[in-house]
Amino acid sequence: MALPLIFTVSTLLLGQRAFAQTPFYKGALQIQPVLDNSKCLTSLNGNTNGSPVVIADCNGSVDQQFTFSNGAVTAYNGVMCLDVTNGSDVNGNKLQLYTCYAGSTYQQWYYTGDYHLAWTNHGRCVDLPSGSTANGNQVQIWDCQGGETNPYTPNQTWNVGYWAGNLPATSQNGQTGTNNCGTGSSATSQCQTLWINSLDDFCLWGPPVQDTIGNIEREAVAYCTHGTHGARVMPAGTLTGVHFVKTPEYVQITGVGDFTKINIPAGDEGGELDNHGADGNGNPIGGLIYGNVFGNQQQFHEWTEFISYNEFCIRACIGPNATRNCQHIYDVMGCHWNIPANYDAGVFESCSGDVGEPMGVYTTGGTTSTWYQGVSPTPSAHPAPASSSCLTTATVGTGS
Repeated sequence: MALPLIFTVSTLLLGQRAFAQTPFYKGALQIQPVLDNSKCLTSLNGNTNGSPVVIADCNGSVDQQFTFSNGAVTAYNGVMCLDVTNGSDVNGNKLQLYTCYAGSTYQQWYYTGDYHLAWTNHGRCVDLPSGSTANGNQVQIWDCQGGETNPYTPNQTWNVGYWAGNLPATSQNGQTGTNNCGTGSSATSQCQTLWINSLDDFCLWGPPVQDTIGNIEREAVAYCTHGTHGARVMPAGTLTGVHFVKTPEYVQITGVGDFTKINIPAGDEGGELDNHGADGNGNPIGGLIYGNVFGNQQQFHEWTEFISYNEFCIRACIGPNATRNCQHIYDVMGCHWNIPANYDAGVFESCSGDVGEPMGVYTTGGTTSTWYQGVSPTPSAHPAPASSSCLTTATVGTGS
């Protein structure tokens, strides 16, 4: 079950050497602005000294692969490093790639707990000028923004992940399954990569062997409606009602079924799966989610799923509000409180929807407050947001 990360830029930057960290994902990574998860940091001129580091469409090329190693952000097999041009410590100075030099203070970086990429011991962060995700926009350093007064700054927030066409065998230490799942399906697959594409093409997390969600959340595997994702296929009759809703900021699927067919014991009230566990790894460890809902094979960096023996909900979020819309701190509140929506049996529908109020956030008389789990009294769930343009089908087929 998830616990919130409590680090802020202000506290982290005060003690960079003591608390320096790298991303929880390992190996060669894409670095993506939270403003658009179809864009990646890219070396404009390849493996050459002085090559500008810019924003470009993600394409899986070697020019977009970065590895966090010994305080540096390296590229091209560790030969080149993310570098502050001429070491000039001024706002607006652009970033480049340059040959790695051991101990160079121009090339030391620190990935914070709230996804800023900070220049170590300088109080400046990698910044997207004007927040523009236009191809060719060269990133710069700027005073790190964060802390209690301004905890979230989209221009300086960076996700890391992988190109869908080049997934590693494993993405996090301690992972029991694999992310490079191939195609086809297997009843014993250990695939830990989910896909959310449409009403009849999606996956859910479930136990690899019969066990409660609470016991097996770190080892959950993918069960899919299609047999093309290298995962396990949901047996016929698993899903008895499915409601797919796409909003401008997230996609969610809710419904009911017989999830004893995917190893959840009868009567198990279930629990939460998410991308942030108490140790920073996911639940399951190494779990990744991709989809074609907002663009071709885009990674969802923020997501949450609740599943029990007879009910499920899953939401995957994009954009600057992704962490608010896909909270992980209400892990005992269940589907109807976290993701208010249609859960009717016997209905299979795909709709467009409005963005709802974030779970736990309430506005009354112009004042906004956040409720935290365990504080009494417990507020009611938000009403389900309006939906429209719904298309229905007789069922959602499972199988190859």
